[in-house]
Order: sequence, then structure tokens, then C-alpha cells
Amino acid sequence: MNTIFLQLGSNMGEREAYLQTAIALIAEEIGSIQKRSKVYESVPWGVENQNNYLNQVIQIKSDFSAEDVLEKVLQIEHKIGRIRNEKWGERIIDIDILFFNDLIIEKEGICIPHIHLHNRKFVLIPLNEIGTNFMHPKYNKTISELLINCKDIESVEEYAI
Repeated sequence: MNTIFLQLGSNMGEREAYLQTAIALIAEEIGSIQKRSKVYESVPWGVENQNNYLNQVIQIKSDFSAEDVLEKVLQIEHKIGRIRNEKWGERIIDIDILFFNDLIIEKEGICIPHIHLHNRKFVLIPLNEIGTNFMHPKYNKTISELLINCKDIESVEEYAI
């Protein structure tokens, strides 16, 4: 059984509902939800003139391979209504694979651990909530260490649901 951390984000429409729908579909189609962080609100990372994001990190258990999880995540995004127009554009839902066990997978179309997670507080804060001592297999640092060393200065606040 594989342990997988996924990051969910939405900055369009009914953001909370999109996160909840994604979690329900992940549980139905990929694996069982083990842990979920609180929901956090953050400004868009690396772009301007977009609505704030709601972000959440979940830990799941699944028998699927990393490639199969990626395919299923993309299908779930499509089911919810995501249309990929531009890199870092607004999105109804975004689901990223942060970690897949302690594997390092770097090949066409898939990069695990997520290539930017150590630079983004909107990922590290909710990830630290449910995986404080998880060791990043590439940097050999815990999530709490990565958060302490993160240079991101953007605001990330707990979202009151």
C-alpha cells in the first residue's frame, strides 16, 4: 500500500465545494483518505490579478502506481471542470502529487517529489500540519525543516469554513 501526499487548490467559483468534490472523488477512485489538513487561503504564487487560492493537503493510501495516480488525478480535475489554458492560470481545481512514498521519480510528464514544494509556503504549511516529520527524499530534510528554511514571504492564512 502506497502513502501519497496530494495538494489541492482552487481559486475560481465555489472554491470550498471544489476541494470537497475533489476529496470525495479521490477517495472513490484512488484510495482512502488518511489525513487532511485544514484549509488555507493564499495569494496566487508567481502571478498577479487572480483571486486568492484555497489550499489543502491530504494523505492517502492507494495500491495504484505513481503514473496511475497521476492519470486518475488528471481525470478528476477534468471531471470537476478544469480547463488547462495557461501555465499558472486560474483554476477550478488543481491536484498535485507532492510525495509518493519516499520515491524520487523524474521523467517526462511526472516529477515526484513535486519540484516546487520546498519553495511554497501554501504547500508547506498544510503539509507540515499532517506530515511534520516526513522526510523529503531528495533534500533529506523533514517538512518542518523545509518550512523553517522556506524563503516564500507570501501570506498563507487558515481559512474559516
